[in-house]
Amino acid sequence: MKQHFIPIWFFIGSLLAFYGALVLGSGIYGLFVPPSHPVAMSGLHIGIWWGAGMLVLGLVYILRFRPNRKG
Repeated sequence: MKQHFIPIWFFIGSLLAFYGALVLGSGIYGLFVPPSHPVAMSGLHIGIWWGAGMLVLGLVYILRFRPNRKG
């Protein structure tokens, strides 16, 4: 009987993708509904950049370490 293990990196990728989607959604919301008192350098929209980066990295981990993949 062969055992199948799910790598921890798959779960880390899932969390990164989930939190990245939340941060990206919050950043996009902040783009259309700006705060009444903006912080310094708010024009960079860092929530969008970090959210997109976390989402992409999470998806890379999910695809790289997915269970039952060949190889």
